[in-house]
Amino acid sequence: MSEKRRLGAGLAAGLAAIAVRLEERRRAAAAAARAAEEREVRPDPPAVQALPRATARPADAGAVVPYSMRVAAEIGWRLLILAGTVWVLMKVIGTIQLVVLAFVAALLITALLQPFVARLKRAGVPRGLATAITFVGGFIVMGLVGWFVVWQVMENIDNLSSSLQDGVAELKKWLLNSPFHVTDAQINQIAKNLQDAIGSNSKALTDAGLQGVTWVVELLTGILLAMFSTLFLLYDGNNIWNWCLRLFPQAARGALGGAGPRAWRTLTLYVRGTVIVALIDAVFIGAGIFALGVPMAVPLAVVIFLAAFVPLVGAVASGVVAVIVALVTQGPVTALAVLGVVLLVQQIEGHVLQPFILGRAVKVHPLAVVLSVAAGSLVAGIGGAVVAVPLAAVANTVIGYLRSYGHEAEMAELGDAPDTSGPAKAPDTPGTHGVADTETAPVDASGVSRERVQGPEKPAGPRGPEGPRGSAG
Repeated sequence: MSEKRRLGAGLAAGLAAIAVRLEERRRAAAAAARAAEEREVRPDPPAVQALPRATARPADAGAVVPYSMRVAAEIGWRLLILAGTVWVLMKVIGTIQLVVLAFVAALLITALLQPFVARLKRAGVPRGLATAITFVGGFIVMGLVGWFVVWQVMENIDNLSSSLQDGVAELKKWLLNSPFHVTDAQINQIAKNLQDAIGSNSKALTDAGLQGVTWVVELLTGILLAMFSTLFLLYDGNNIWNWCLRLFPQAARGALGGAGPRAWRTLTLYVRGTVIVALIDAVFIGAGIFALGVPMAVPLAVVIFLAAFVPLVGAVASGVVAVIVALVTQGPVTALAVLGVVLLVQQIEGHVLQPFILGRAVKVHPLAVVLSVAAGSLVAGIGGAVVAVPLAAVANTVIGYLRSYGHEAEMAELGDAPDTSGPAKAPDTPGTHGVADTETAPVDASGVSRERVQGPEKPAGPRGPEGPRGSAG
């Protein structure tokens, strides 16, 4: 009986457990059904996109800067360094302006006189005696030219003064009869104002006179420095050039040793050609002025000769002076005739003489000539205007040669160097108006080449330009 009770109790407990499990499953199924209904009624929220991971910073910050900006920055700081160098150089030149101008003048005079030394040496005259003869003779000729100009001006100053007074009287008469309705009282008032201005500025004029005395002293000092420098350049120019080359590193002496003779040749050609052109201008314009009866024709011709050493500007200024003298002394008709003579000769000079005599060796663009003269006059006045153009021509030649030399050196390093069995040729492009044929230097005074520059593998070495001593460059 007790066993039946235990079996019944166990069966009831099992059924109760089954019922509990069934109830749990039913509730789970109902919850799943409700969840499915809710999903059908409400849409799923948008999926959240994962943010990209931050990239690591580059190790080189310069890689972030655009390439064009890096190039601009590289060019900019180099230009700043060049500008600072030029500024410091201009300050130094301004401080020792007298010495610089005297030495440059000595170089120009040496380029003019050196061929005479070379000819005397070839004739068997010792070097010292040939230098002394050329030096003394050259400066005696230049001194006689200066004395002749001063003498002619002093001889004709009275005639010029009286002609000037007559010209002023003619101008006054013309103004009175002109359509401008100028009265005699107005002309007298203008003259009185001029006298008052001169009287009120007498102190300024006195100071200007004292400055003129200082200027004369500086001029004499500069002349002595130029003479002293010319003497040593004529006698020992080659050793001076070699000493200058030794100031540079050994690696740079090859390029500089080749550029030096070409620079000297350019300077020599410029000086000789300018002297010939200036002489032709002075002779023909002076002859025209003399034929027209203008006073002081010879001093005016000398002024035209000297002014021709300042290209473009000097020719215009000397022509204006000649026209003004003709206008004051002979009247407007003669002045127009003088103007025609000046313009005709200058046109022949610009289109025939300069291209034929100077050639491409010292060719500089007219814009570069004007800018060089303007810059030289701003830095050092008249002396700077005189030496600006030859310095520009020399710089043009040197830069062209160094560019060609560097290109050939790069080709040699790459193993694709051109054949150096013959003379190396510098590129003759419109932008390079230097000496195109590198075989031309150094050249002695007779124009005979004495050695060849064979490119970067056989540079000219630390030889001097042979200019002040034995060659024309």
